[in-house]
Amino acid sequence: MKDRIFSVIKLILLIMAGYLGCQLLYMLFDVALNGLFMDWFEGYFLTTRLMVDPYTKESVYVRDLNIEGFKIFLFWVMVFVACIWLVMLYLVSRYKAGKQLKAAMTEIGNGVQKYMSRDMDVSDVFPGKYSEVSVQIAAIKNRMQQNEQALKDEAQRKNDLITYLAHDLKTPLTSVIGYLSLLDEAPDMPAEQKAKYVHITLEKALRLEKLINEFFEITRYNLQQMVLEKETIDLSYMLVQMTDEFYPLLAANDNRIELHVDEHLSVYGDSEKLARVFNNILKNAIAYSYPGTEIDVTAQKVQEQVIIAVRNHGKTIPAHKLETIFEKFFRLDEARRTNTGGAGLGLAIAKEIVNLHGGTITAESDREVTTFRVTLPA
Repeated sequence: MKDRIFSVIKLILLIMAGYLGCQLLYMLFDVALNGLFMDWFEGYFLTTRLMVDPYTKESVYVRDLNIEGFKIFLFWVMVFVACIWLVMLYLVSRYKAGKQLKAAMTEIGNGVQKYMSRDMDVSDVFPGKYSEVSVQIAAIKNRMQQNEQALKDEAQRKNDLITYLAHDLKTPLTSVIGYLSLLDEAPDMPAEQKAKYVHITLEKALRLEKLINEFFEITRYNLQQMVLEKETIDLSYMLVQMTDEFYPLLAANDNRIELHVDEHLSVYGDSEKLARVFNNILKNAIAYSYPGTEIDVTAQKVQEQVIIAVRNHGKTIPAHKLETIFEKFFRLDEARRTNTGGAGLGLAIAKEIVNLHGGTITAESDREVTTFRVTLPA
Protein backbone atom coordinates (compact mmCIF):
# COMPACT_ATOMS: atom_id res chain seq x y z
CA MET A 1 0.00 0.00 0.00
CA LYS A 2 2.80 2.38 0.96
CA ASP A 3 4.57 1.63 -2.33
CA ARG A 4 1.47 2.64 -4.30
CA ILE A 5 1.17 5.90 -2.35
CA PHE A 6 4.84 6.71 -2.96
CA SER A 7 4.43 5.90 -6.66
CA VAL A 8 1.42 8.26 -6.95
CA ILE A 9 3.26 11.04 -5.12
CA LYS A 10 6.30 10.51 -7.35
CA LEU A 11 4.12 10.71 -10.46
CA ILE A 12 2.47 13.94 -9.26
CA LEU A 13 5.86 15.49 -8.52
CA LEU A 14 7.13 14.53 -11.97
CA ILE A 15 4.06 16.08 -13.60
CA MET A 16 4.52 19.30 -11.61
CA ALA A 17 8.26 19.40 -12.44
CA GLY A 18 7.45 18.91 -16.11
CA TYR A 19 4.87 21.67 -16.04
CA LEU A 20 7.23 24.09 -14.31
CA GLY A 21 9.98 23.18 -16.78
CA CYS A 22 7.70 23.89 -19.74
CA GLN A 23 6.70 27.25 -18.21
CA LEU A 24 10.35 28.15 -17.71
CA LEU A 25 11.24 27.25 -21.28
CA TYR A 26 8.29 29.27 -22.53
CA MET A 27 9.39 32.31 -20.56
CA LEU A 28 12.98 31.96 -21.80
CA PHE A 29 11.88 31.68 -25.42
CA ASP A 30 9.40 34.53 -24.99
CA VAL A 31 12.10 36.80 -23.57
CA ALA A 32 14.63 35.69 -26.21
CA LEU A 33 12.28 36.04 -29.17
CA ASN A 34 10.15 38.97 -28.10
CA GLY A 35 12.95 40.66 -26.21
CA LEU A 36 16.51 40.24 -27.36
CA PHE A 37 15.79 38.90 -30.84
CA MET A 38 13.09 41.50 -31.60
CA ASP A 39 15.29 44.32 -30.35
CA TRP A 40 18.14 43.12 -32.55
CA PHE A 41 15.83 42.59 -35.54
CA GLU A 42 14.24 46.05 -35.18
CA GLY A 43 17.65 47.69 -34.80
CA TYR A 44 19.09 46.17 -37.98
CA PHE A 45 16.23 45.49 -40.37
CA LEU A 46 13.44 47.98 -39.52
CA THR A 47 13.59 51.72 -40.12
CA THR A 48 11.22 54.20 -38.38
CA ARG A 49 10.14 57.37 -40.16
CA LEU A 50 7.62 60.12 -39.46
CA MET A 51 4.96 60.79 -42.08
CA VAL A 52 1.60 62.63 -42.39
CA ASP A 53 -1.51 60.57 -42.93
CA PRO A 54 -3.11 61.97 -46.11
CA TYR A 55 -6.60 61.27 -44.82
CA THR A 56 -6.42 62.39 -41.19
CA LYS A 57 -3.60 64.90 -41.69
CA GLU A 58 -2.01 63.54 -38.52
CA SER A 59 1.65 62.72 -38.02
CA VAL A 60 2.32 59.00 -37.56
CA TYR A 61 5.42 56.77 -37.20
CA VAL A 62 5.82 54.12 -39.87
CA ARG A 63 8.19 51.11 -39.75
CA ASP A 64 9.64 49.88 -43.03
CA LEU A 65 11.53 46.63 -43.63
CA ASN A 66 15.10 47.04 -44.89
CA ILE A 67 14.77 44.66 -47.82
CA GLU A 68 18.41 44.78 -48.96
CA GLY A 69 19.75 44.24 -45.43
CA PHE A 70 17.28 41.41 -44.86
CA LYS A 71 18.34 39.73 -48.10
CA ILE A 72 21.98 39.90 -47.02
CA PHE A 73 21.02 38.47 -43.63
CA LEU A 74 19.13 35.58 -45.24
CA PHE A 75 22.08 34.95 -47.55
CA TRP A 76 24.55 34.61 -44.68
CA VAL A 77 22.09 32.48 -42.76
CA MET A 78 21.88 30.14 -45.73
CA VAL A 79 25.69 30.13 -46.06
CA PHE A 80 26.03 29.32 -42.37
CA VAL A 81 23.47 26.53 -42.56
CA ALA A 82 25.13 25.16 -45.71
CA CYS A 83 28.56 25.18 -43.99
CA ILE A 84 27.15 23.43 -40.95
CA TRP A 85 25.49 20.89 -43.22
CA LEU A 86 28.71 20.28 -45.18
CA VAL A 87 30.76 19.92 -42.02
CA MET A 88 28.25 17.46 -40.61
CA LEU A 89 28.16 15.59 -43.90
CA TYR A 90 31.99 15.43 -43.97
CA LEU A 91 32.20 14.22 -40.38
CA VAL A 92 29.51 11.62 -40.88
CA SER A 93 31.01 10.37 -44.16
CA ARG A 94 34.48 10.25 -42.61
CA TYR A 95 33.16 8.35 -39.64
CA LYS A 96 31.40 5.87 -41.91
CA ALA A 97 34.49 5.57 -44.16
CA GLY A 98 36.71 4.97 -41.13
CA LYS A 99 34.34 2.35 -39.88
CA GLN A 100 34.20 0.66 -43.28
CA LEU A 101 37.99 0.84 -43.64
CA LYS A 102 38.52 -0.66 -40.22
CA ALA A 103 36.07 -3.44 -41.02
CA ALA A 104 37.75 -4.03 -44.40
CA MET A 105 41.24 -4.09 -42.85
CA THR A 106 40.06 -6.52 -40.19
CA GLU A 107 38.48 -8.73 -42.84
CA ILE A 108 41.57 -8.56 -45.06
CA GLY A 109 43.89 -9.22 -42.10
CA ASN A 110 41.90 -12.28 -41.09
CA GLY A 111 41.84 -13.41 -44.70
CA VAL A 112 45.61 -12.97 -45.09
CA GLN A 113 46.28 -14.92 -41.90
CA LYS A 114 43.93 -17.69 -43.02
CA TYR A 115 45.32 -17.77 -46.57
CA MET A 116 48.98 -17.73 -45.51
CA SER A 117 48.57 -20.46 -42.91
CA ARG A 118 46.56 -22.86 -45.04
CA ASP A 119 46.77 -24.39 -48.47
CA MET A 120 43.69 -22.74 -49.95
CA ASP A 121 42.70 -21.04 -53.17
CA VAL A 122 42.74 -17.27 -52.85
CA SER A 123 39.20 -16.98 -54.24
CA ASP A 124 37.92 -19.14 -51.37
CA VAL A 125 39.27 -16.68 -48.80
CA PHE A 126 38.69 -13.22 -50.27
CA PRO A 127 35.31 -12.02 -51.62
CA GLY A 128 35.03 -10.62 -55.13
CA LYS A 129 35.26 -7.02 -53.87
CA TYR A 130 38.86 -7.72 -52.82
CA SER A 131 39.91 -9.17 -56.18
CA GLU A 132 42.80 -6.72 -56.70
CA VAL A 133 44.09 -7.24 -53.16
CA SER A 134 43.76 -11.01 -53.48
CA VAL A 135 45.86 -11.05 -56.66
CA GLN A 136 48.66 -9.12 -54.94
CA ILE A 137 48.52 -11.28 -51.82
CA ALA A 138 48.60 -14.43 -53.94
CA ALA A 139 51.68 -13.08 -55.74
CA ILE A 140 53.36 -12.29 -52.41
CA LYS A 141 52.63 -15.77 -51.09
CA ASN A 142 53.97 -17.29 -54.28
CA ARG A 143 57.20 -15.28 -54.01
CA MET A 144 57.55 -16.21 -50.34
CA GLN A 145 57.12 -19.88 -51.16
CA GLN A 146 59.67 -19.62 -53.97
CA ASN A 147 62.18 -17.87 -51.70
CA GLU A 148 61.57 -20.39 -48.95
CA GLN A 149 62.08 -23.27 -51.37
CA ALA A 150 65.21 -21.63 -52.77
CA LEU A 151 66.65 -21.31 -49.25
CA LYS A 152 65.82 -24.94 -48.53
CA ASP A 153 67.44 -26.06 -51.79
CA GLU A 154 70.53 -23.97 -51.07
CA ALA A 155 70.79 -25.34 -47.54
CA GLN A 156 70.40 -28.88 -48.86
CA ARG A 157 73.07 -28.33 -51.51
CA LYS A 158 75.39 -26.89 -48.89
CA ASN A 159 74.82 -29.85 -46.58
CA ASP A 160 75.39 -32.26 -49.46
CA LEU A 161 78.54 -30.37 -50.41
CA ILE A 162 79.93 -30.60 -46.87
CA THR A 163 79.19 -34.33 -46.89
CA TYR A 164 80.99 -34.77 -50.22
CA LEU A 165 83.96 -32.66 -49.14
CA ALA A 166 84.23 -34.50 -45.83
CA HIS A 167 84.32 -37.76 -47.74
CA ASP A 168 86.81 -36.34 -50.24
CA LEU A 169 89.01 -35.09 -47.40
CA LYS A 170 89.11 -38.53 -45.86
CA THR A 171 90.17 -40.26 -49.08
CA PRO A 172 93.43 -38.34 -49.80
CA LEU A 173 94.21 -38.11 -46.08
CA THR A 174 93.99 -41.90 -45.79
CA SER A 175 96.27 -42.24 -48.82
CA VAL A 176 98.82 -39.79 -47.40
CA ILE A 177 98.89 -41.63 -44.06
CA GLY A 178 99.13 -45.00 -45.83
CA TYR A 179 102.06 -44.07 -48.10
CA LEU A 180 103.91 -42.26 -45.30
CA SER A 181 103.46 -45.33 -43.12
CA LEU A 182 104.99 -47.50 -45.87
CA LEU A 183 107.94 -45.13 -46.16
CA ASP A 184 108.38 -45.13 -42.39
CA GLU A 185 108.18 -48.93 -42.06
CA ALA A 186 110.59 -49.64 -44.95
CA PRO A 187 113.52 -47.20 -44.70
CA ASP A 188 115.59 -49.42 -46.99
CA MET A 189 112.99 -49.24 -49.79
CA PRO A 190 114.47 -48.95 -53.29
CA ALA A 191 114.97 -45.34 -54.37
CA GLU A 192 112.75 -45.70 -57.43
CA GLN A 193 109.83 -47.08 -55.42
CA LYS A 194 110.40 -44.51 -52.69
CA ALA A 195 110.28 -41.68 -55.27
CA LYS A 196 107.04 -43.10 -56.65
CA TYR A 197 105.42 -43.17 -53.19
CA VAL A 198 106.65 -39.67 -52.41
CA HIS A 199 105.16 -38.40 -55.68
CA ILE A 200 101.80 -40.03 -54.99
CA THR A 201 101.82 -38.66 -51.43
CA LEU A 202 102.53 -35.16 -52.77
CA GLU A 203 99.62 -35.40 -55.22
CA LYS A 204 97.26 -36.49 -52.45
CA ALA A 205 98.52 -33.72 -50.17
CA LEU A 206 97.95 -31.13 -52.90
CA ARG A 207 94.44 -32.49 -53.41
CA LEU A 208 93.90 -32.22 -49.66
CA GLU A 209 95.07 -28.60 -49.73
CA LYS A 210 92.63 -27.83 -52.54
CA LEU A 211 89.72 -29.29 -50.59
CA ILE A 212 90.66 -27.32 -47.48
CA ASN A 213 90.72 -24.17 -49.60
CA GLU A 214 87.21 -25.06 -50.76
CA PHE A 215 86.09 -25.09 -47.14
CA PHE A 216 87.62 -21.65 -46.60
CA GLU A 217 85.85 -20.48 -49.77
CA ILE A 218 82.52 -21.47 -48.25
CA THR A 219 83.17 -19.56 -45.02
CA ARG A 220 84.32 -16.45 -46.92
CA TYR A 221 81.44 -16.50 -49.38
CA ASN A 222 79.47 -13.28 -48.98
CA LEU A 223 78.86 -11.70 -52.36
CA GLN A 224 76.96 -8.72 -50.95
CA GLN A 225 80.23 -7.31 -49.53
CA MET A 226 82.01 -7.13 -52.87
CA VAL A 227 83.41 -3.71 -53.72
CA LEU A 228 84.68 -2.96 -57.22
CA GLU A 229 87.90 -1.04 -57.87
CA LYS A 230 87.48 -0.14 -61.53
CA GLU A 231 90.12 0.78 -64.07
CA THR A 232 90.72 0.38 -67.80
CA ILE A 233 91.76 -3.23 -68.43
CA ASP A 234 93.60 -4.65 -71.43
CA LEU A 235 91.30 -7.64 -71.90
CA SER A 236 93.38 -9.09 -74.76
CA TYR A 237 96.49 -9.29 -72.56
CA MET A 238 94.51 -10.69 -69.60
CA LEU A 239 93.06 -13.58 -71.64
CA VAL A 240 96.41 -14.42 -73.25
CA GLN A 241 98.10 -14.47 -69.85
CA MET A 242 95.38 -16.66 -68.31
CA THR A 243 95.57 -19.10 -71.22
CA ASP A 244 99.27 -19.59 -70.56
CA GLU A 245 98.67 -20.15 -66.85
CA PHE A 246 96.32 -23.07 -67.61
CA TYR A 247 98.88 -24.94 -69.71
CA PRO A 248 99.63 -27.63 -67.03
CA LEU A 249 95.92 -28.44 -66.63
CA LEU A 250 95.42 -28.50 -70.39
CA ALA A 251 98.41 -30.72 -71.00
CA ALA A 252 97.20 -33.30 -68.47
CA ASN A 253 94.31 -34.29 -70.79
CA ASP A 254 95.85 -33.17 -74.06
CA ASN A 255 93.44 -30.21 -74.32
CA ARG A 256 94.29 -26.87 -75.88
CA ILE A 257 92.85 -23.38 -75.99
CA GLU A 258 92.28 -21.50 -79.23
CA LEU A 259 92.16 -17.78 -78.53
CA HIS A 260 90.44 -15.33 -80.91
CA VAL A 261 90.54 -11.86 -79.39
CA ASP A 262 90.37 -8.43 -81.02
CA GLU A 263 93.63 -6.56 -80.60
CA HIS A 264 93.73 -3.80 -77.98
CA LEU A 265 90.33 -4.87 -76.66
CA SER A 266 89.67 -3.21 -73.31
CA VAL A 267 86.93 -2.93 -70.69
CA TYR A 268 86.39 -0.71 -67.67
CA GLY A 269 86.18 -2.81 -64.53
CA ASP A 270 87.88 -4.47 -61.59
CA SER A 271 90.81 -6.42 -63.05
CA GLU A 272 91.23 -8.78 -60.10
CA LYS A 273 87.56 -9.75 -59.96
CA LEU A 274 87.15 -10.08 -63.74
CA ALA A 275 90.23 -12.30 -63.78
CA ARG A 276 88.44 -14.47 -61.24
CA VAL A 277 85.40 -14.65 -63.52
CA PHE A 278 87.40 -15.92 -66.51
CA ASN A 279 89.50 -18.17 -64.26
CA ASN A 280 86.35 -19.87 -62.95
CA ILE A 281 84.85 -20.24 -66.43
CA LEU A 282 88.06 -21.65 -67.95
CA LYS A 283 88.59 -24.06 -65.05
CA ASN A 284 85.03 -25.25 -65.51
CA ALA A 285 85.55 -25.70 -69.26
CA ILE A 286 88.79 -27.65 -68.74
CA ALA A 287 87.26 -29.86 -66.04
CA TYR A 288 84.34 -30.92 -68.25
CA SER A 289 86.05 -31.14 -71.66
CA TYR A 290 86.61 -34.44 -73.41
CA PRO A 291 90.32 -35.36 -73.52
CA GLY A 292 92.12 -34.19 -76.65
CA THR A 293 89.49 -31.56 -77.52
CA GLU A 294 89.82 -27.85 -78.17
CA ILE A 295 88.47 -25.05 -75.98
CA ASP A 296 87.55 -22.02 -78.06
CA VAL A 297 87.76 -18.55 -76.47
CA THR A 298 86.54 -15.51 -78.43
CA ALA A 299 86.31 -11.87 -77.38
CA GLN A 300 85.06 -9.00 -79.50
CA LYS A 301 83.42 -5.61 -79.25
CA VAL A 302 79.86 -5.40 -80.59
CA GLN A 303 78.50 -1.86 -80.58
CA GLU A 304 78.76 -0.68 -76.94
CA GLN A 305 79.38 -4.15 -75.48
CA VAL A 306 82.26 -6.58 -75.15
CA ILE A 307 81.27 -10.23 -75.59
CA ILE A 308 83.49 -13.05 -74.35
CA ALA A 309 82.50 -16.63 -75.22
CA VAL A 310 84.10 -19.86 -73.97
CA ARG A 311 83.15 -23.08 -75.80
CA ASN A 312 84.21 -26.59 -74.85
CA HIS A 313 83.34 -30.07 -76.09
CA GLY A 314 81.95 -32.30 -73.37
CA LYS A 315 78.86 -33.99 -72.08
CA THR A 316 75.69 -31.98 -72.79
CA ILE A 317 74.32 -30.25 -69.71
CA PRO A 318 70.56 -30.92 -69.31
CA ALA A 319 68.31 -27.88 -69.73
CA HIS A 320 66.93 -28.07 -66.17
CA LYS A 321 70.47 -27.96 -64.77
CA LEU A 322 71.42 -25.00 -66.95
CA GLU A 323 68.75 -22.99 -65.12
CA THR A 324 70.48 -23.55 -61.75
CA ILE A 325 74.12 -23.78 -62.81
CA PHE A 326 74.85 -20.26 -61.50
CA GLU A 327 73.33 -20.90 -58.06
CA LYS A 328 75.48 -21.23 -54.96
CA PHE A 329 76.79 -24.70 -54.10
CA PHE A 330 75.48 -26.19 -57.35
CA ARG A 331 77.61 -28.97 -58.81
CA LEU A 332 77.01 -31.36 -61.64
CA ASP A 333 77.07 -35.02 -60.67
CA GLU A 334 80.38 -35.45 -62.46
CA ALA A 335 81.89 -32.74 -60.26
CA ARG A 336 81.63 -34.99 -57.25
CA ARG A 337 84.55 -36.99 -58.52
CA THR A 338 87.75 -36.30 -56.67
CA ASN A 339 89.59 -34.71 -59.56
CA THR A 340 87.01 -32.18 -60.66
CA GLY A 341 84.90 -31.50 -57.59
CA GLY A 342 84.68 -27.96 -56.33
CA ALA A 343 82.57 -26.10 -53.80
CA GLY A 344 80.03 -25.13 -56.45
CA LEU A 345 80.76 -21.45 -55.86
CA GLY A 346 82.84 -20.58 -58.92
CA LEU A 347 80.03 -19.84 -61.36
CA ALA A 348 77.85 -18.21 -58.68
CA ILE A 349 80.71 -15.83 -57.83
CA ALA A 350 81.34 -15.21 -61.53
CA LYS A 351 77.70 -14.27 -62.08
CA GLU A 352 77.67 -11.86 -59.14
CA ILE A 353 80.86 -10.13 -60.29
CA VAL A 354 79.53 -9.77 -63.84
CA ASN A 355 76.23 -8.39 -62.52
CA LEU A 356 78.11 -5.84 -60.41
CA HIS A 357 79.82 -4.68 -63.60
CA GLY A 358 76.43 -4.18 -65.25
CA GLY A 359 76.86 -7.21 -67.51
CA THR A 360 75.30 -10.62 -68.01
CA ILE A 361 76.53 -14.22 -68.05
CA THR A 362 74.66 -17.08 -69.70
CA ALA A 363 75.23 -20.75 -70.47
CA GLU A 364 73.93 -22.99 -73.21
CA SER A 365 74.64 -26.62 -74.00
CA ASP A 366 73.66 -28.58 -77.08
CA ARG A 367 75.11 -31.54 -79.01
CA GLU A 368 78.05 -31.91 -76.61
CA VAL A 369 79.08 -28.27 -76.99
CA THR A 370 78.75 -26.01 -73.95
CA THR A 371 79.12 -22.23 -74.26
CA PHE A 372 79.50 -19.66 -71.51
CA ARG A 373 78.94 -16.12 -72.74
CA VAL A 374 79.89 -13.00 -70.75
CA THR A 375 78.65 -9.58 -71.88
CA LEU A 376 80.21 -6.45 -70.37
CA PRO A 377 79.77 -2.73 -71.05
CA ALA A 378 82.56 -1.48 -73.33
